[in-house]
Amino acid sequence: MTESVALAGKVENMATRNNPLFDTATTLGKILLFLGVSAICGVLVAGLLVPAAAVSGSAASGSINFFDSLPAELKVDPPNQTTRILAADGSEIASVYTENRTKVPLDQISPNMKNAIIAVEDSRFYEHGGVDTTGILRALVATARGNKQGASTITQQYVNNVLNANLAAAGEEEQIKLNGVNKGVGDKLREMKLSIALEKEFTKDQILEGYLNIVFFNRDAYGIEAASRYFFSTTAKDLTLPQAALLAGLVNSPSAFDPITNPEKSKQRRDLVLGLMKDQGKITADEYQAAVATPVEPKVTQPKQGCAYAATAPYFCDYVLHLLENNPAYGAEVKDRQRLIYGGGLTITTTLDPKAQATAQEQSDAAAGANPDKWGASMVSVQPGTGKIISMAQNTSFLAGPSGFNSQLNFNVDQLDKDGNDLNGVGGFQPGSTMKPFTFAEWLNEGKTMNTVVNAAQRVYPLGYPWKNTCGKVNGAYNTAQKSLGAADDLQNAEPQWYRPLTVLEGLYNSINTVTFASAAQLDFCGIQKMVDAVGLHSGLPSTDGSEPHPKVDMMTLGNLLGSTQTSPLTMASAFATFANDGKYCEPIAITSVTDATGKQLPAQSSNCRDAVKPEVARGVNYALQEVMNRGSGSLIQPRLSTKTSFPIGAKTGTSNLNGSTWVVGHTTGLATAAWFGDPLGNQGRAGQNITVNGKFYQGIDGYMIAGPMFSNFMTKIAPGYGTNPFPAPPSNMVNGTTPNSAPAQSSPQATQAPAAPATQAPATQAPAPAPSKNGNNGKG
Repeated sequence: MTESVALAGKVENMATRNNPLFDTATTLGKILLFLGVSAICGVLVAGLLVPAAAVSGSAASGSINFFDSLPAELKVDPPNQTTRILAADGSEIASVYTENRTKVPLDQISPNMKNAIIAVEDSRFYEHGGVDTTGILRALVATARGNKQGASTITQQYVNNVLNANLAAAGEEEQIKLNGVNKGVGDKLREMKLSIALEKEFTKDQILEGYLNIVFFNRDAYGIEAASRYFFSTTAKDLTLPQAALLAGLVNSPSAFDPITNPEKSKQRRDLVLGLMKDQGKITADEYQAAVATPVEPKVTQPKQGCAYAATAPYFCDYVLHLLENNPAYGAEVKDRQRLIYGGGLTITTTLDPKAQATAQEQSDAAAGANPDKWGASMVSVQPGTGKIISMAQNTSFLAGPSGFNSQLNFNVDQLDKDGNDLNGVGGFQPGSTMKPFTFAEWLNEGKTMNTVVNAAQRVYPLGYPWKNTCGKVNGAYNTAQKSLGAADDLQNAEPQWYRPLTVLEGLYNSINTVTFASAAQLDFCGIQKMVDAVGLHSGLPSTDGSEPHPKVDMMTLGNLLGSTQTSPLTMASAFATFANDGKYCEPIAITSVTDATGKQLPAQSSNCRDAVKPEVARGVNYALQEVMNRGSGSLIQPRLSTKTSFPIGAKTGTSNLNGSTWVVGHTTGLATAAWFGDPLGNQGRAGQNITVNGKFYQGIDGYMIAGPMFSNFMTKIAPGYGTNPFPAPPSNMVNGTTPNSAPAQSSPQATQAPAAPATQAPATQAPAPAPSKNGNNGKG
């Protein structure tokens, strides 16, 4: 106790000399208080500085034993940092955070800032060992005289911030300790011991760097880099002397000295810091005078975090975050994943191509213009052979506003992922005739040729029709005479001239419903189902009982031959990419790399491809889809795009029942794109008939009318950058041969049951559209 008592007495003598009123009776209470505090200080100093074995006296020994029992290890986890989501070229899409913080090394922090924070918070920082006993005694004297003064060193403040940050990261905010609020003597002693231990493990510069990166400046600015950007729109490296002094002064009370809300108090505090810097020899008198003469002029850059403020592709950004939040590799529980994603300072590199995204967004926005009736438009593109999502756009605003079309739902993706986790997606739209290529693919897969003639005049497929099905039974019927028994009306095409014998190829490129059914009548529905499953097609909505996040598109239901099950644009684009990739299906991926704040690689996505369709079958489908654009329903698209006029490209138009969902889905060898236009609201029940879009009246919207130009403009500009090589040719006998025994098999009738509502095509008059060509396009698809 000798050393501590001597120190206390020394401070007492100093206090007596400096206070002439100390000999008056009015200060007797303060003297007694000071003596009591000095005694406590003596015990504390003994605990800090003297080994237990060298100290006598039960009181001191007990205090030291308590002190020695406190933990001396501090888990210095990186503080919460901003996570950045990047496009494929490294440009930033968005940043997300729970605390806006960007860690910077000490050599990227202005010397002005380092000098200012030391001057005001801990002038003896480079002299003490973590706890400044001189500062403690000085603070105790000041407190005894009625002037409350802090004594925490920068090291202690850093320890306190780290402890609280660790509690916050663990979701234990209620345990956070604050000076003057809920911090007791035991907490303070623990903080001191941890500070001493920390100084043994880290250098002074490391501690100063950690402190400046963790300290709170504003609810939108954690750490010096974020504070520099927020208050002055600059970097920590470029802070001027007045700016650095202001920020250093802010740490003591961020709200009281806020230069935005309290500029006068902020200036007073700044000038106090500058005075301390001058007194401590860190700046000259001239520098001091110039700095205090500088007005307080914050230049605020309000951080805009989250996908809503993304520089591009907000819905793709949201999709990426949902993928990560749903991935157990990032934490056992969702809250653990969110803590890592939003506070881990991750760098997430994605597949997005900014140039393609800008074009997709431009086309989506232009589709409906001002759009008072809230029609939806979306585009998504994937790369065949990798599954990389190149672009994802829609004509809505992620942020709610007083006008325009606002939605946080993603038009391009499923409602849930395959494990049942939320993706924030609409869940798809009826694909209409874009489903027809898969029946055509099975036709080729069963060894039939595309120039086989079928009876497209047949419109009646009654209950009990002898469909072939080796793995189930077909549901549904088209027979007006049996409507009372649950059948739909007779099958119909958009125009009457197509009820006649046609080749299967003609039926596909002109999008003739009766040809699709006449083809299916000669196929095994089990094979059609396997084809659809192989290319990844599934419903974008979960099953009604919730047991299946991605139910199959049930091809045993006749209506699905014409696309009655809601399917997402991303799923459709990926399915068509299978044909572009010579029959190999690749799951869509969005994330190529994730690194944490230390540069450690975390799990990302990689291409996952499989054989799905025979190469010769894929080539046959590509041949037919090129004909769609050369002389079929796709030839009506303006501006014109086809293998004959531009570069090798195939596509299929699609229109749902009542024209409420319209599509063009197609591909080159290097890029597959789904363009969609229609009703995204509620149950998607609005008819796309007798409506005005972008100032133009439509009696009925078909796929080629609005989705078509979106597709054409986008692919014309972007597809060449991904490769537009010629498609490999199919076997000649697949194109030119004939199929024997083309009549449907007469198997035993199937059980009669009520069908699901088929997605038949309603006749439409294309008054505002170009007249059909002489090749017989029905304009329906």
